Amino acid sequence: MFPENIGKRLSIDEVAISNGELYTIVTNKAAHGRKKALIAVIAGTRAGDICLVLKRIPVKDRGKVEEITLDLSPAMKAIAREAFPNAVVVDDRFHVQQLVSEAVQGIRIEARQEALKTENEEIKACRAEKRRFEPEIFKNGDTKKQLLARSNHLLFKPESKWTDSQKQRSEILFETFPKIKEAYELAMMFRNCYEISRTIAEAKKRFEAWYGKVEEKQIEPFLIVADSIRLHEATILNYFINRSTNASAESFNAKLKGFRALVRGVRDKKFFLFRVAKIYG
Repeated sequence: MFPENIGKRLSIDEVAISNGELYTIVTNKAAHGRKKALIAVIAGTRAGDICLVLKRIPVKDRGKVEEITLDLSPAMKAIAREAFPNAVVVDDRFHVQQLVSEAVQGIRIEARQEALKTENEEIKACRAEKRRFEPEIFKNGDTKKQLLARSNHLLFKPESKWTDSQKQRSEILFETFPKIKEAYELAMMFRNCYEISRTIAEAKKRFEAWYGKVEEKQIEPFLIVADSIRLHEATILNYFINRSTNASAESFNAKLKGFRALVRGVRDKKFFLFRVAKIYG
């Protein structure tokens, strides 16, 4: 732990150091992932245990923290509120958007599984009748199974960033699977809540409009995601104060994983953490 590295804006996240063992990492955003970025590396993710360690930092120093970003983990929120009582807690924008993207992808994967099942049944029927199986080929050369598999990436991006082949594929996809089109439109509508809004009030108004559209469409994965976003809405909306994300924590975690790969794995955890502390502490 390096109490002297504490600053006004922090990030907190978890990372697997070795064999899936999780550690909680607290970093100072002002250091931009370089020397003095590291505030604490603590074994485990249990809120009570983490707070006991962080409370060794003097209260006056912890009281200086104005903002802390994190993912949607309730444990991380409990740590942030207990250890840094004066800080505004901000849920990371990209973790929230990931929930929505996963809902879209879940619908695509479900449709692909159904296409696989149908194709398998058709192949069996053809073999039983000693006929050659001829799958339906769309105008872009995809079969139904390929169409759903190759649409993965385009569903993450706004229409303006599609390539020509993705535009053609999306046209076929949405015509064949209207439910995926509805899901994609809901995802892009939610993305615009972040892209267009500049204040908490604006964002809240757009969120309410999005909740209404989700209720109208009645797509089960989106109803679940909308409930989750509602439950975390207060800390999600805090993003619009400074537009802060947890990207610095994700970047720091990537550096640790890169370092771990460079040394070909972690055999001695204490020595590995000692080296990390020397570089970033």
